Amino acid sequence: MSIVQAALKKAIALAPDSWIPGGSPDPLIRERHGHVGQPVSRIDGPLKVAGKARFAAEFPIEGLTYAALHYSSVAKGRIVEIRTSEAEQAPGVVLVMTHRNAPSLAKAPAFGTNPKAAGGDDLAIMQDDRIHWNGQAVALVLAETQEQADHAQSLIRVDYEVDAASTSFEQAIADGTEPGQFMGEPLKLRIGDADALFATAPAKVDATYRTPGHNHNPIELHAATLAWSGDELRVHDASQAVTHAAWTLSQIFGIKEEQVHVTSPFVGGGFGSKTLWHHQILGAAAARLAKRPVRIVLSREGVFRTVGGRAPTEQRVALGARRDGTFDAIIHTGVTAMTPHNAMTEPFIIATRSLYAAKSFRLEVDTVKLNTVANTFMRAPGEAVGTFALESAIDELAAEIGMDPIELRIRNEPERDPTQGLPFSQRGIVAAWRAGAERFEWYKRQQRPRSVRDGDWLVGLGCATATYPYYRMPGGAARITVTRDGRAIVAVAAHEMGMGTATAQTQVIADRLGLSMDQVKFHYGDTSLPGIVLAGGSQQTASVGAGVVAAHRALVAEMLKLAGNDSPLAGLHPSEVGGFDGGLCALDDHDRRESYASILARAQRTEISVEAEASMPLEMQHWSMHSHAAMFCEARVNEVTGEVRISRFLGSFDCGRILNPKTAASQFRGGIIMGLGLALMEETQLDERTGRIMNPSLAEYHVPVHLDVPAIDVIWTDEADPRTPMGARGVGEIGITGVGAAVANAVFNATGKRVRDLPITLDKLL
Repeated sequence: MSIVQAALKKAIALAPDSWIPGGSPDPLIRERHGHVGQPVSRIDGPLKVAGKARFAAEFPIEGLTYAALHYSSVAKGRIVEIRTSEAEQAPGVVLVMTHRNAPSLAKAPAFGTNPKAAGGDDLAIMQDDRIHWNGQAVALVLAETQEQADHAQSLIRVDYEVDAASTSFEQAIADGTEPGQFMGEPLKLRIGDADALFATAPAKVDATYRTPGHNHNPIELHAATLAWSGDELRVHDASQAVTHAAWTLSQIFGIKEEQVHVTSPFVGGGFGSKTLWHHQILGAAAARLAKRPVRIVLSREGVFRTVGGRAPTEQRVALGARRDGTFDAIIHTGVTAMTPHNAMTEPFIIATRSLYAAKSFRLEVDTVKLNTVANTFMRAPGEAVGTFALESAIDELAAEIGMDPIELRIRNEPERDPTQGLPFSQRGIVAAWRAGAERFEWYKRQQRPRSVRDGDWLVGLGCATATYPYYRMPGGAARITVTRDGRAIVAVAAHEMGMGTATAQTQVIADRLGLSMDQVKFHYGDTSLPGIVLAGGSQQTASVGAGVVAAHRALVAEMLKLAGNDSPLAGLHPSEVGGFDGGLCALDDHDRRESYASILARAQRTEISVEAEASMPLEMQHWSMHSHAAMFCEARVNEVTGEVRISRFLGSFDCGRILNPKTAASQFRGGIIMGLGLALMEETQLDERTGRIMNPSLAEYHVPVHLDVPAIDVIWTDEADPRTPMGARGVGEIGITGVGAAVANAVFNATGKRVRDLPITLDKLL
């Protein structure tokens, strides 16, 4: 049984009142109060503009020391000698920590090995002389200032005994692969005889697509401020998984989970990387050794050296179809890289499992092991690069049979999930295609490549399907406190990384309670709050929302008990009551109402507080649940230089109900911009001779800047999903999916050159 399956089984067993399959969104979340669905500006905006939002590296602590790391320069081997005397004698130095004097630490439970684990790898950190990748931290310096720490670490000298390392993806594939897994489940699926049906198909495409490694580059550098008080550890972290980080740290340091208090009120971007890496662990170890608080902020190079990113992939997509375009066979297989010390496989076949109908499927991901920094989640892991391969192949097949690529996709639209056989909870991708095509003026596209020219520029249009699953993890819990003055505080150990979580949840909570938004406070980003929720998998909104729904139901039940028989609400069941106009009312008779203030006053209470945990959703066992989008791109390619410019882009989304159009549009556009980087410029350049990343800076690792990004249009269906508690599905990651293929397909339409190896740089078009 996989980790995910075990967690699901346990959650269902503990919560028999799970969401009923076949139901409709909770009636209490209807737009009776008008906050949900409105384009509300982010409530944390004024704090950030005024510089009052305190990030991980900005918490003041008396006696603070500053840390700097020294990184290995070999990919595999052992430390023969490490000379630290110069660093120890440098001005301001408090401590130099290496494997010779580091406190005893247990292995870090890696993400994917336990439902509460947050570690980037499973190594025992700085416990021996072994080197596992080029860039591993081999020493930490503490000093009175950051400048002193940075200078002192530069004085450390290390001699290594070098072992043979695996640093070439191509060579590792030649040496042999092994089956891949994702979250404990095998990445292998076969339905029918795809190879036989492909061989006999009258129309076919069989191509190999490659994507490079990508590194994380959130604007806020990875940082933590840490302090011990006896055996209790306090961490101000830049984290998208505070409770997971606390549990993992407790395992590493051999203390109780409740002895680790992690806060993370503001995070300047995460995208999958803001979990637990070596810097927090080493900072905590150094703080314990020095008996001083520690601030550790990775440099931009340090993020490349010690924080994982997206692994490279080599993917084969073979499509066998009839002349009318219907698919007989879909084959999507390939290889991705991992390390010997982590459990994260890039699952690039996930989107292919549900996008199109076919008579047969063969889907499989194999892996190889490289001696590099551990790979990890990066926005839409699997789908971001998997849709590049699949949707490029769809476009190639459309060109092969002379069919419009949108029509080819719609012709293969499945009635049910093609590999699971489940009905879809709600699927509006065809409507998204139709609306997007009209808005983008797709009818102007010329099927023959190189048909449109503007001076030296060749102009082309391309499209692709985007998709991301609906997830909801166990552990969604919330506490709601209502005071006699009619205000509410909702507390959840959730995260705000700039995507508008606090704003959207405040809208939902205000509507549920029948309050204005300024009467609601949403507390988050602290392990002292209820819930075990991480910001990942586009599932935080659903998980937090489910916890709030559970807590609100419990609150209504307790309020009715307090109201007693003297209330207009007497005799009503909690399911018959909702929040309205600062109190509770009967859902079918708003005249039967009483304010929170009145109920609490009569009960002689100043406040009421309830906490509840959401049941794990049964709906995902009965329905196939996914967000979708139709991506449209106009690319201009300079015939002389090969330069690519994106002049127009449109995303037409089908993501269920949109809780906040303003923050959702920002998420959609941000994902598309990240997808433009994936398509045109992002690439981790690894020196295979040494295993060293050679472009560890934003000067050499290119990401889109303003001049690279056109005006991006976004539209959506806004059709509520009747199988989710709020009618909403995730919007955080879908924006990056499909973009790589839409760009590549537009470039082909402009030039007639098919680029199957990202990024699409000018040398591939000359």
